[in-house]
Amino acid sequence: MSILKELGVPVFKAEGIPRIDEKGYLLSLRGSLEKELDFSLPAIKRMPFSQVNARLTSVSGWSVRALWEGVLWQDFFPELNVLPAATHVTFRSYGGYTTCVALEDLQHPRVLLSYSVHGEVLEREYGGPLRMIVPHLWGYKSCKWLQEIKFTTAQEGGYWENRGYSETGEIKKGKTFDVNSGQYRSIGGGEVLDF
Repeated sequence: MSILKELGVPVFKAEGIPRIDEKGYLLSLRGSLEKELDFSLPAIKRMPFSQVNARLTSVSGWSVRALWEGVLWQDFFPELNVLPAATHVTFRSYGGYTTCVALEDLQHPRVLLSYSVHGEVLEREYGGPLRMIVPHLWGYKSCKWLQEIKFTTAQEGGYWENRGYSETGEIKKGKTFDVNSGQYRSIGGGEVLDF
């Protein structure tokens, strides 16, 4: 059982929790690339392993700090041969959820493709077998059940963005419920690093 389940981290599933055959799992890379690619889960797990101690902060008013594990975007990205015209990335889940992030935002050194947390497999309800962790943006930008990464030359809509949420996903100043401590804490905007 991962720390997420132990802490009772809320489960958000805008389009339900998809069924995924992990043996046949593929992450597809499409769009503005020299060549489209597919990666199996074992292939992703053979990439350089990293840990990022980061807080996932939900626009709905809670946040959780965990030791996310997987492949840093900065280690994953050079393998892709992205065309110079690409400016954004649309992430799509196996459930059909989408969100779009500026390519510049993904250059943040702590962005991670995560398949485990605190040494435990990332449970399905929390985005397993593979999800994004984009700690300096609201949690809806950290796509769960990752199926496709599409490089685009413009901002695209997404599930929550099309419903009025910020296209940039910038974390705003306010308060959040810290699931780790069970207390409400003030946040100053941007990645939450104070606690």
